[in-house]
Amino acid sequence: MIEKANLEIFAETLLELAKKDKNVIVVTSDSRGSGKLTSFGNELPDQIIEVGIAEQNLVGVCAGLSAVGKKVFGVSPSSFLTARSLEQIKNDIAYSNHPVTLIGISAGVSYGQLGSTHHSIHDIAVLRAINNIDIVVPADNFETREVIKSAVNYKHPLFIRFGKKPMMKINNGNHNFTIGKGIKLKSGNHLVIISTGETVQRAFKACEILEKNNINPTLISMHSIKPFDEDLFINSIIGSKGVITIEEHSLSGGLGEKCASIMMQNNINLPFKMLGFPDEYMVNGSQADVLDYYNMSSAKIAEIAKKILK
Repeated sequence: MIEKANLEIFAETLLELAKKDKNVIVVTSDSRGSGKLTSFGNELPDQIIEVGIAEQNLVGVCAGLSAVGKKVFGVSPSSFLTARSLEQIKNDIAYSNHPVTLIGISAGVSYGQLGSTHHSIHDIAVLRAINNIDIVVPADNFETREVIKSAVNYKHPLFIRFGKKPMMKINNGNHNFTIGKGIKLKSGNHLVIISTGETVQRAFKACEILEKNNINPTLISMHSIKPFDEDLFINSIIGSKGVITIEEHSLSGGLGEKCASIMMQNNINLPFKMLGFPDEYMVNGSQADVLDYYNMSSAKIAEIAKKILK
């Protein structure tokens, strides 16, 4: 079943919470519309601040508001927020320990044909390298709603990453959401597929293809990149016949490299495949076109899984 885009759920949930708490403040950089915050601005005009296309200034304003007790959400396109404002994120938010929630919108290759200048395939890598900021990439509306509810009173700097596409419902309502704990969506005995964000949707469909071929994979939505659920990861892959990681991010410094380092440090030797974006000039096209080109279609994921099992 197709539901809303995660960005829409983010905006709806934040509006509900802000109506009950005047300390919830949103700061945007010409992102009210693209962040689905038009209704928020109309209903709570005193709780939204627009700084214009000035991402570095946005982070500084967020830090200042947090310092006086406000519960701040800074909303901006992830490609600019985590590149242009990286120094401010490092110093004003993380180093200074202000519990600001930064929302990177239109992440990954959500901007499609606008090309590499607007792609955000570096954001997880650079923020993983900065102490004292947590990273969450929700896979569907459920994970989005729960992480925003958690973020309002979260005591640490937090970065949440969203794309633009309407999402399929993949959580069945029986799961608990906790920042730092992944969610096992499927339990199987053949191989383990680990994904994060919108690519979990593609992985889920790949699992359905595999199940029709009597292959039962384990599927994990690793929504929290930092802190990382190492226990779930290790316990899931022990006894399996292979591991696939899938991410809408560079292969350098993302989910796949995190999983590979854990396996090496724990002397776990399994067939292993990372799917993501290589270090090259990327092709142009829609989000779906780009993901398909780099072997992240559901059919291609299933094909790669079969090869690993052989």
